Amino acid sequence: MKEFQFNVRVRYAETDQMGVVYHGNYAQYFEMGRVEWLRNMGVSYKWMEDNGVMLPVVSLSMDYKKPARYDDMLTVKTIFKSQTSVKIEFDYEIYNEKEELLTIGYSMLVFVNMKTGRPILPPDYVLDRLKNI
Repeated sequence: MKEFQFNVRVRYAETDQMGVVYHGNYAQYFEMGRVEWLRNMGVSYKWMEDNGVMLPVVSLSMDYKKPARYDDMLTVKTIFKSQTSVKIEFDYEIYNEKEELLTIGYSMLVFVNMKTGRPILPPDYVLDRLKNI
């Protein structure tokens, strides 16, 4: 599965005084997409962390095309881009109910040993799932 999408409704707390989604909240939408993409691949963040592996974001970018607003139903599309050595990369697209593209994004994450804080190769159970993409 190269891509996964889910819907999320914009909550009032996620907006500024103009009723527009505050820019920092897009990173949370991207994270939700990544977590659910992995879960649908059979990998859970919790399981990885329970087994000593974390996956911190080391690069994040986004471009805003149109504003998302309070009570909009958004579609967040997470697209697997690549996995090389210790890194995994994703692209993101966020659409409104009219299927207008609102935001695009990119993130790079690194597999890290929780005890040492050092980058590591992805665990075999992750690599097994990624090789089928």
